[in-house]
Amino acid sequence: MAMRKGADVVIETLLKEGVDVIFGIPGGANMEIYDALYRINKIKHILARHEQGAGHMAEGYAKASGKVGVALATSGPGATNLITAIADAYMDSVPVVFLTGQVPTFLIGNDAFQEVDIVGMTRPVTKHNFLVKRVEDLPLIIRQAFYIARTGRPGPVLVDIPKDITQTMTDVEIPSDEEVINSLPGYKPHIEGNPQQIKRAAQLILEAKRPVLYVGGGAVAAEANAEITELAELMKIPVTTTNMGKGAFDERHPLSLRMLGMHGTYYANMAVYHSDLLIAVGSRFDDRVTGKVDEFAPFAKIIHIDIDPASISKNITVDVPIVGDIRSVLVRLIEEIKNKNSKIVHEDERKAWLEQIDAWKKAYPLSYKPSDKVIKPQFLIETIYDVTEGNAIIATGVGQHQMWSAMFYKYSFPRQFINSGGLGTMGFGLPAGIGAKIARPDKDVFIIDGDGSFLMTMQELITAAHYNIPIKVIILNNAYYGMVRQWQELFYNKRYSEVDLSFQPDFVKLAEACGAIGMRTDNPKELKDILLKAKNVNDKPVLVEVIVDREENCLPMVPAGKSYKDMLLSDGKNVEAETMYLVG
Repeated sequence: MAMRKGADVVIETLLKEGVDVIFGIPGGANMEIYDALYRINKIKHILARHEQGAGHMAEGYAKASGKVGVALATSGPGATNLITAIADAYMDSVPVVFLTGQVPTFLIGNDAFQEVDIVGMTRPVTKHNFLVKRVEDLPLIIRQAFYIARTGRPGPVLVDIPKDITQTMTDVEIPSDEEVINSLPGYKPHIEGNPQQIKRAAQLILEAKRPVLYVGGGAVAAEANAEITELAELMKIPVTTTNMGKGAFDERHPLSLRMLGMHGTYYANMAVYHSDLLIAVGSRFDDRVTGKVDEFAPFAKIIHIDIDPASISKNITVDVPIVGDIRSVLVRLIEEIKNKNSKIVHEDERKAWLEQIDAWKKAYPLSYKPSDKVIKPQFLIETIYDVTEGNAIIATGVGQHQMWSAMFYKYSFPRQFINSGGLGTMGFGLPAGIGAKIARPDKDVFIIDGDGSFLMTMQELITAAHYNIPIKVIILNNAYYGMVRQWQELFYNKRYSEVDLSFQPDFVKLAEACGAIGMRTDNPKELKDILLKAKNVNDKPVLVEVIVDREENCLPMVPAGKSYKDMLLSDGKNVEAETMYLVG
């Protein structure tokens, strides 16, 4: 192997991993890598305007494509600016390799200019991280990082590369796949589920009277949507998803309960509450789903299928744990059920269960009070659904708009709904949507953001304009930190403390100043036309500011720490007395 700089080895190794795009910002400590990018010129680079934006772009790219995303930053503040995106990727199990420049090895620990211990800082929020100390280790470490990021439970891996390592000449070779796997003897993700536990699960599914499938983001990562659909249809099991699991089961399907949890549908929450068997697939029972743990699915036996053994019985004690690749386990589970002739033991009770769920759907559908004077946020989401015919990728920030997007757009394919589920990062939507559009240029990408969330990373609109990325940014402008205001209204007696955003930039002029097209409407009657106009722009980003009903609340809602029985419906009324299950 010919002699070349460590920086060239970085690029060669990325090419070996199939990397076609990197999101990042250059600086003093990663300058050699940027020089190698320029000279080798085989990987597209997207110049973000903030490292946090670069990190979220890499996340959006990974979430939309299933590939490993890559973000690149320099040392010190460049590296620390990545931490929010790293934590976000960790919480949502997103495979991203973060490369950071570091001061030269002989200066580490000397408080050198732009030095921070990024490895120590990110240890709690990475699946693994590395500090490269010898140029000979560089290609193996980078390949290990990719392998760890995409296998088992996916997650972010950070590789910190001192500047002198990138400058050192070396003839090191790029290791093979076998050498990478053999170099990690202690890392063996469990793929095959336990056969005896799969048999137990199959028998419980056949015997259940009121089963529910509860599907999370792990099912999307495992691309197990076909197997989930087959199991649901074979056993006539209603399916609810988390916001991260959206798209793993078509929400237009008659068995769909749509989303459960804090802002889930009434019928999903009631079905889970009254179920006698909950089959959790790639989900982790987070607090936004369970609410009051003691009253979560209190009558149900629980089967939990997950690639991560650490998730089993972490929040909720389960009866049948199955650790393994979700798709592989579901294939075996379906085979086992078919071996038992797929005979449901309690046919009449199962039929009554589905009838009860249909009754709940008819009694308490997602709803709102329409208006011809002011644009309702829910109406906006429904109109986006109509304009895109349900086929767009939707990326969101965090807040009320995120939950309305989860409620009122019907998702039908995996990787269609891209949002910050675990960390709840305001500002996620715009850069993640840019990454998603680069990953899926064949799809329309609509970014639905709140005014408060958009303001946190709005400079990335310049990035989108720079590269003529035709994203559609829809801002729900209610001039509030809306979700906080809602909580203050409901739980703090309307004491609106520091949530007023009525002093704002002119978003249309801002878009134009960034090189995008800007539009605005507050008229329900012209909303569809303006969204169609935005959809038909294919050569640059478009921002549409939509002035919405200022104090509309996002309901249904289960108050934090409460039970599903305590959920508030669209009229704000607690309907516990009306919700008690009557089929025994």
